[in-house]
Amino acid sequence: MTTEPVAAEPAVPSLVDRYFTRWYKADVKGKPCEDHCILQHSNRICVITLAESHPVLQSGKTIKSISYQISTNCSRLQNKVSGKFKRGAQFLTELAPLCKIYCSDGEEYTISSCVRGRLMEVNENILHKPSLLQEKPSTEGYIAVVLPKFEESKSITEGLLTQKQYEEFVVKRINATATTS
Repeated sequence: MTTEPVAAEPAVPSLVDRYFTRWYKADVKGKPCEDHCILQHSNRICVITLAESHPVLQSGKTIKSISYQISTNCSRLQNKVSGKFKRGAQFLTELAPLCKIYCSDGEEYTISSCVRGRLMEVNENILHKPSLLQEKPSTEGYIAVVLPKFEESKSITEGLLTQKQYEEFVVKRINATATTS
């Protein structure tokens, strides 16, 4: 009696893949490989995370600490949002810093918003457990949630790369560094 090969079950897409569109900003502020991922929900909310190719995720770095203190007068932790119109939310530009990641090797990375909008929340869990950034960057290790203005919600993706464009960009970057070394 021969057994028929069992057809592989199609992989169930993750919650992130089901409900969010991935957008990427490569080489943020001209720094090579410092890529950010923006997860955009259909309700226009954007979750800011690190892209898979970011040095913090790639090179096995140890995160010493994370700080939402941007300057002496500005802390993202003091962002208090209330009400239907999100009063009190800090307004961010595309290049506004969200947090700084300090690694044990002395490297420091500034994570930018990449989208214009109101800061809804920051992830305080990564302050207590920085390893979440590396273990679960798209879910529990997110950095912040930003709500773009309604009238700008369609245009915020201008200048961002789709998943396919980003994958092609990373391959080109790898090939370029391989030929120069």
